[in-house]
Amino acid sequence: MNLYSFLYIWFILFFMRRIMFSIFCLVICSGLSALGIKEAKIETAEETVKDDPLRIRACEIASLLDDRLLAAQVLISGIDGKGELTPNMNDLLIQYPAGGIMLFRYNLNSTNDEIRNLVTQTVLLIQEQSGIPPFMAVDHEGGTVYRFIDRYAYLPNASDYWELFQKEGKQQAIAQIEQDSYNSAQKVIELGINLNFAPVAEHLNDDNRGFMESRSYGPDLSFTADAVRAFVSGMEKAGIMCVLKHFPGSAGEDPHFTSSALKGDRPSLDSLVFPFASAIENGARAVMASHTLVPAVDDKIASLSSVIMRNWLREDLGFNGIIICDDFSMAAAKSHSGSESLNSDEAAVLSVAAGADMVLVWPRDLKRTHEAFISALDDGSLSRERLREAAGRVIYEKLRMGLINE
Repeated sequence: MNLYSFLYIWFILFFMRRIMFSIFCLVICSGLSALGIKEAKIETAEETVKDDPLRIRACEIASLLDDRLLAAQVLISGIDGKGELTPNMNDLLIQYPAGGIMLFRYNLNSTNDEIRNLVTQTVLLIQEQSGIPPFMAVDHEGGTVYRFIDRYAYLPNASDYWELFQKEGKQQAIAQIEQDSYNSAQKVIELGINLNFAPVAEHLNDDNRGFMESRSYGPDLSFTADAVRAFVSGMEKAGIMCVLKHFPGSAGEDPHFTSSALKGDRPSLDSLVFPFASAIENGARAVMASHTLVPAVDDKIASLSSVIMRNWLREDLGFNGIIICDDFSMAAAKSHSGSESLNSDEAAVLSVAAGADMVLVWPRDLKRTHEAFISALDDGSLSRERLREAAGRVIYEKLRMGLINE
């Protein structure tokens, strides 16, 4: 064989390998459309996976999970118990080993040793059932959104830093946010908690003031963006992953009790989400989609909208981390398109089909929601590829954080 023939064959084989690699990535990791939803931009192709062994490994692990474990991996469940799981909760997690656990004040209103015991028991139980430990999460913004007792790991209201900025300047305020975040995170992670549903990345405005008054870093978009990055940086240094919330924004009063709708055209909304965009550009790994209607973008609430989650958040802003949705029993979640009435479990399935990767559920809803995912897989209304993609993202972050020890 002469040199030219050799080079020609090598050239053909080289590109055949690249094509086969891309096909493998698409089959294992990419989420295809379901329920008529527009197909997402494929970001698990070669440019994302090629140089990231953790992403490849996450794809491999997700591809080996059966339907029961795939469906469990995308659920974040509350738990019943203080100090230890209740017997019923123990049995429930054996059947449905959730990919994440959310801890509330009723779980944390105890000694640190009791909290650690509850966390350890839960993690070991779930890991024994699925081989994959759960995220252990808490809402820890600080100020009014604070779950611990005796000021353990205390953080001030976000609005306090806005006041500090006005008194002592931006540099001092931002440095204080990062230091306070880091100090608090060191205490939180000692309890075995590794995921924080914070910070709020919404700047204060007339639309959200009734809900966000003390939880926002203030009315200045630039300061809010810097403050969010500082908070995330402090938490990440201590080993805790943050969830930016609530994309693309909130409006009105508390969405637990009333509907929410964002005003404005798309250009004004693009300006509104600047703090999210800035944090994403700097490596933020998780975002919570709101139960807010955004009429200028879609006729569905953000947590059910492929246009908002896939097109806007993933494609336009380049976000490749985990999209999480709050539980669908909230009043604002009833503001979806048309007059159709969805149960919370049906909405959870539609949310993942539209592009979410994890959904919060209460313990009472865990069994029913898990079964809704299995039914959707069986009848084809949710593709296995989409569920596998979502689980793959979750597993990737667990590998990145060192939670999965292989």
